[in-house]
Amino acid sequence: MRISPLPPLQALIAFEAVMRHGSFTRAANELHLTQSAISRQVAQLERFLGKKLFLRERRTLRLTVSGQIYAEQVQRLLVSCAESTGALMKNKGGSELTIACSSGATVLWLAPRLGNFRAEHPEVHLRLIVNDSLSSLSESDFDVGIYYLREGAPKGLAARRIYGEEVFPVCSPKYLAGRTILPVDLPKEMLLMLEDGQRQWMSWEAWFAQNGISTSRFQTTLVANHYPLLIQLAIEGGGIVLGWRHMIDSCIDSGLLVRACKGSASASLGGGYYTVWPSDRAESTASYTFRKWIMLESVRKGSPAE
Repeated sequence: MRISPLPPLQALIAFEAVMRHGSFTRAANELHLTQSAISRQVAQLERFLGKKLFLRERRTLRLTVSGQIYAEQVQRLLVSCAESTGALMKNKGGSELTIACSSGATVLWLAPRLGNFRAEHPEVHLRLIVNDSLSSLSESDFDVGIYYLREGAPKGLAARRIYGEEVFPVCSPKYLAGRTILPVDLPKEMLLMLEDGQRQWMSWEAWFAQNGISTSRFQTTLVANHYPLLIQLAIEGGGIVLGWRHMIDSCIDSGLLVRACKGSASASLGGGYYTVWPSDRAESTASYTFRKWIMLESVRKGSPAE
């Protein structure tokens, strides 16, 4: 049976963009068209429907009542179509796998091990998404993720813990230059800090509080929004950074980093690193294989998953 009536697809896309931006100009910029082209497409849609969708007033653009009702339905259908299309494009016979990771987990943990997975499973085609914010990802964006979680899996996702959390200060041996630093002396050192945007992770303030060290201010700090950059700065002797056990094991094993303080000064907020995956989608063979491989990797060098 023929599906009818159907409006022109490009006109629907133009209408949705104008509705979202409230501007023909901004919609044209997003779609890489001219303002007049967008205006013609919206006018074409209005002629097709036989109804006005926008009230064009001086310097303002407002949806009519019919336009508002139609806009909500069109946007929902276009989003659903885009998600279905993206999911289908990713699924090449179940052999394509999209992995989402935070930058720290990608650079410090996954990248050194990924060659092992490719050697063991050459049939799986990999795609990586590096995004520090799991909440900004749609469930259709990835098949498996590796993320730090503190309060359980977000809605729509299943999760399995890889490692529990243990956080301690680390630095380059050349930064210490033979010195012994006590935890109470750390506020006087150059501290490398992750900026406030990643506050679910352990901060220096929380670490000091858990270790019973009071501090009103830090003497010298360097703040960045990219954790692997802070690790690299520490390796270069640029200061002391908080390190997550298991994530930085390779840096410690190679001697690039050492614990900044002797003893077992560490802290935990009760979180850990998890594999996450969409709970309401049939899991592909590639996804299951990768998750199983992660758990085997976590115990391969005597670092049991918790």
